[in-house]
Amino acid sequence: MIHFFRKSMILYCINNLKGKKMWKFAFGLTLVSFVISGCSTSSANYEMLQTGSQKKVNTIKTTAASIEYRILPQDRLQVVLYKDPNQESIGGSGELGESMSNKGILVNAAGYITLPLIGKVKVAGLTQTQAADKITRMYKKYLNTPSVYLEVLNKKIFVLGEVKKPGVIPLDKEKMTLFEALAHAGDVTDYGQKNHISVVSNIPGRGMVMRTVDLTDFDHMKYADLMLRPNDIVYVRPDSWKQFKVASDEFTSPFETITKIAAPFVTLKYLGD
Repeated sequence: MIHFFRKSMILYCINNLKGKKMWKFAFGLTLVSFVISGCSTSSANYEMLQTGSQKKVNTIKTTAASIEYRILPQDRLQVVLYKDPNQESIGGSGELGESMSNKGILVNAAGYITLPLIGKVKVAGLTQTQAADKITRMYKKYLNTPSVYLEVLNKKIFVLGEVKKPGVIPLDKEKMTLFEALAHAGDVTDYGQKNHISVVSNIPGRGMVMRTVDLTDFDHMKYADLMLRPNDIVYVRPDSWKQFKVASDEFTSPFETITKIAAPFVTLKYLGD
């Protein structure tokens, strides 16, 4: 389309304009065409999470089990042990509920944590409830009526793109809705596409899955589309005008710099004349 535009304008110049007038007009049109070309290239690289597949992504079925978080390597866990108060304290504090570490326990790359008395425990791939039950069973070999509370401390959601406060949102529960996440991020900007919000999830057994949510169509809105899991990425895509604006600013900024540098010399030349 751009090449056709250039060719048509050049033919028009040759057929209808002559001399300096033609060359000035042709130069102006060439500059405009380069601006359009540069903007189209830059805008194509401005938007994140682009994909060559235009297929509609199927909605991920949401159940209590699918929402519940599974522990990953490099997670940080809070592990609290409740035991018979008549037994000696493991950590020496003598409290009813003893936290194994104030900063949490880091799950290593192999998916293990190390706890007093019972040693290494593999927790990666388990839910918080499953991991707590497993640790409780291991402590029963050494303690009377032990009970373990376990929580992942670093659950979060990432909100990027056309929102007023992009960043990381700490998650202190198993799930969050898309509306809650956008509220934490200060809402969508005027340039954001409310009908084209991308959510990227890492689904066990399926890998990275991206779905598109339309917040403008209430009649077809589904609860499953609005549910976010820990570590989900929410990306509010920019509209075409924002992409063009950013691309055009990138293209014209060198000319603005040249103009600012040349301005004093032009002024001196004018005053000298």
